[in-house]
Amino acid sequence: MTTPPPEQRDLTRVIRRSDLVLLILGGVIGSGIFLVPGGVLNDSGGSIGLALAVWFLGGVLSLLGALTYAELAGINPGTGGLYLYIRDAFGRFPAFLYGWTLFFAISAGTVATLAVASAAYVGQFVALDPRAEKVVALLVVAGLAWINVRGTRLSVKFLDVTTILKLAALALLIVALPLAGTGLQGVTWWPESVGWEVLSGVGLAMVSVLWAYEGWQFSTYVAGEVVEPQRNFPAGIVIGTALLIGIYVLANLAYLAALGPAGVGASNRVASEAVAVHFGQGPATAIALVIIISMVSAAHMTVLTASRVYFAMARDRVFFARLAEVHPTYGTPAFAVIAGCLVAGGLSLLGTFQELLSYVVFVGWIFYGLGGVALFVFRRRQPDAPRPFRVPGYPLVPFLFVLSALAIVGNAIVSQPPLRTLLGLGSVALGIPAYLAWRRRAG
Repeated sequence: MTTPPPEQRDLTRVIRRSDLVLLILGGVIGSGIFLVPGGVLNDSGGSIGLALAVWFLGGVLSLLGALTYAELAGINPGTGGLYLYIRDAFGRFPAFLYGWTLFFAISAGTVATLAVASAAYVGQFVALDPRAEKVVALLVVAGLAWINVRGTRLSVKFLDVTTILKLAALALLIVALPLAGTGLQGVTWWPESVGWEVLSGVGLAMVSVLWAYEGWQFSTYVAGEVVEPQRNFPAGIVIGTALLIGIYVLANLAYLAALGPAGVGASNRVASEAVAVHFGQGPATAIALVIIISMVSAAHMTVLTASRVYFAMARDRVFFARLAEVHPTYGTPAFAVIAGCLVAGGLSLLGTFQELLSYVVFVGWIFYGLGGVALFVFRRRQPDAPRPFRVPGYPLVPFLFVLSALAIVGNAIVSQPPLRTLLGLGSVALGIPAYLAWRRRAG
């Protein structure tokens, strides 16, 4: 039997439903739930009820997106996920711009941010100067590249193990902190009145919470490697996103029980401080180690999933051709993995990637919303196409998701300086000549 050329080989379906659930949990739960609840509480006017409502509602909006994308994945369970949905609904040009932004800013910036942040946390255990921190960040990126090149099953197992570790830590916090603390006794849950200033703060808190939930949509990129995707992918993405809601709300209640509203609002490292107050510095240091694992796990999920978008783009002949190759031994999109990690490593050395990420990341939500609109397009174009999963509450569910995406983008545009918005949109626009060049080469 003749072996097909590398560019024609398909990726193997090795991801099970349980892996997909852990992939979503591992990718979304980074450092946010350990660090930002205090900021969300403050933005909500110090109201416990409003802050918890924001965490819950942010999860519901993410669940609306997960339900929407679950139907899309059932229609087209191929490698590339959201890139494929945009391409098939609106054409290759907007799909390319999404992939371009993902490659050079969103994915690479996310991996670089998490790698540098994890290196900074390593400094709590070993003294590191700024140069050594950059070396550690590069080693993190290189290690993630190695794991992802060596095999998809290996990558998934690594993600499974690291995700289970941080879920176990969160479970201990959720159980132990309320037993140890009395911070919820006698507190006022709701403000006496809700004026415009409070509502404005709640809107700001919602943006922060939605960022904390970001990452569930990355799971669509690996739909082409899910076993029995029409059945397992919709269930996996919905279960994973629903679990996130419970974990986030319960973790916030645990922090409040441990430190009280004032203590949570004054902390930007709420998890480790809550543990230190009730159990001492040793367990608090262990939480810092868990946070490192959590950030590395989230970065790993980004490398694993985003590389599949570059792979799909190269197969469409609108990106570097080598990125379409499947490794002959490991069966992974090795060049796509390495290329993405090289960009991430470069950004981690430059030190300006965090500002770049703040410029561009809001643009990602334009494409996430466009993915929601794609469902309406497919319902109209392909009314009789097989749909192993249908969005409940259609058309309200995808409409609310698209509306929330527009709200995130609009808030970012209004709240950011005009120059920052222009830079974000301009970085995407740089993809226009690149697309034209690739299309010209492809004939």
